Amino acid sequence: MEFSWKKNLVVLWAGVFFCSMAYSISIPFLPIFMHAELGVGEKYLSIWAGLAFGITFLSSALISPFWGSLADKYGRKPMLVRSGYSLAALYFINFFVQDPVQLVALRLFQGLLAGFIPAAIALVGTNTPEEKTGYALGIMSTATASGNIIGPLIGGVVSFTLGNRNAFLFSSAIVLISALVATFLVHEKEFKRPKVRSRVKDDLKQAAGIPLFFALLGLVAMSNFSVMILEPLITIYVQDMGVSSDRTSLVAGIIFSAVGVATVIMAPRWGRIGGKIGYGKVLLIGLIGGAVGNLLQFFVTGYVGFGILRFVYGLFFAGVFPAVNAMIVQVTKPEFRGRAFSLNQSATQIGTMAGPLVGGVLGAFMPIHWIFVVNGVALLICAYIAHHKKLDQTAPFRSTKIADGNSR
Repeated sequence: MEFSWKKNLVVLWAGVFFCSMAYSISIPFLPIFMHAELGVGEKYLSIWAGLAFGITFLSSALISPFWGSLADKYGRKPMLVRSGYSLAALYFINFFVQDPVQLVALRLFQGLLAGFIPAAIALVGTNTPEEKTGYALGIMSTATASGNIIGPLIGGVVSFTLGNRNAFLFSSAIVLISALVATFLVHEKEFKRPKVRSRVKDDLKQAAGIPLFFALLGLVAMSNFSVMILEPLITIYVQDMGVSSDRTSLVAGIIFSAVGVATVIMAPRWGRIGGKIGYGKVLLIGLIGGAVGNLLQFFVTGYVGFGILRFVYGLFFAGVFPAVNAMIVQVTKPEFRGRAFSLNQSATQIGTMAGPLVGGVLGAFMPIHWIFVVNGVALLICAYIAHHKKLDQTAPFRSTKIADGNSR
């Protein structure tokens, strides 16, 4: 049967959607679970919760290049299958934990065995016609955003009606669906297996030899840092705006979801626009728009205006990650692409891990609205770097040849 990249895209979208949803079902309620079920006192709750969150991102960042090397040796689909069933099993085991040490250990293994989403993105990037890659990667961004929007809602209902432990079982069942989708419905065409699997040290050396790719890794880390630096603070910021304590969770949840909704709306459109004007230009627009959106949030005093600005910020920032993913395809050779996306995942996890830590520290020493200024300035610096490295001058796919890492 003839290979259909569109069918593959739909199937992979579903797998990533379920995987993202499974993560966001149980993770937002992790501190509550540790306090109510594992007996962690309020004095040490933030420490244990921070450790449980951070250990997954750290271990994932360290192991991602290894999985990328295996993906380029054996294919991206085996990585999908491996990570899907592994994560389903680990979510299931979470149901049985009795103390915070066991939970942190499982979170460590969850990071070590993760990789479903980057493998899916890499598979889309390598199995889609070049002129359609930006559009396809934009569509994939909506899968993650949609899962992150719906997951907390489902998780809240499950935790409220069935208990926090059962949220882990629910996550396990949903990730299992992702694994089954990957096993029976995903197809990978024309995979050429290299004779020798590369070493991580060699991969890093090769990445350093592709200046555009190395610059993209830095921008990925910084962009994720920019997103996550506000994660521990938005709920507190909303409460400081005068929202009553019984409505804080609802209002903060709506504001959190505003960026995700904007991403679902705009990411595919940015993908199409990038195919016409070049993904580097879309990246620059997304960074500058995100910077201005953050700076404007400094002046907002009401939660309605704050939510509207977060949505508008999301409309622009939605272009950043699809553009980066498309440019990774654009500036790397096919045989290096699995490793390239795994290095991209490492950069993502480093930014994701550092953001909440730095945000929490800054929030203790300065008013929260000043952190929006810090964030906006950081994104402007990223935009300057992108322009200085001439990332905004890369050509659209239809006039680009993938060669030695430089766009021509």
